Amino acid sequence: MRDIRLLTEMFIPGALVGPFTAANPGLGGVCTFVGEVRSDGDVEALELTHYEPLTLPGMHGLATQAFARFDLMGLLMVHRVGLMRPGEPIVCVSAAARHRRDCIDAVDFCMDHLKSAAWFWKRERRAGAWHWIEPRKDDHRDLARW
Repeated sequence: MRDIRLLTEMFIPGALVGPFTAANPGLGGVCTFVGEVRSDGDVEALELTHYEPLTLPGMHGLATQAFARFDLMGLLMVHRVGLMRPGEPIVCVSAAARHRRDCIDAVDFCMDHLKSAAWFWKRERRAGAWHWIEPRKDDHRDLARW
C-alpha cells in the first residue's frame, strides 16, 4: 500500500496511521514519525512553500526509492504546505514491514530526504519578522548516510 499526499490543511496523524496499519495485514511492525511546528517560546508561525510541478512527483519518486531499498509492505508519506502554527503537524511518514528494521530505516531514509533534499522552502515568523530556514549541517550529514 502506498499513500503519498501533499496537504494544505491541518491533519491528525492518528487518523491516517490507523487506517494505514489496517491496510497492511500480516505486518510485523509499523514505524511512524510525525514532525510538528516547534513551539519554542518565540515561534509564531511556520510557512512552507514548494515548487508544485516537482513536489508530489518527487515524493512519489522518494517512495519508489524506499520500496526498492527496504522490504516494505506499505508506506504513508503526508506533508503539509502553507501556513502552520506551533504544535501543528508538518509531516507524517509511516512504514509497514514484516520486520522492524525495514520500517524503521525506511522512515529514517524518507525523513532525511524530505528534510534536506526536497522541494520545500521553509521560513519561521519570530517576533513579527520572517526568517528563512536552511537545512542544518546535521541534516546534510544525515542525508549523506544513504
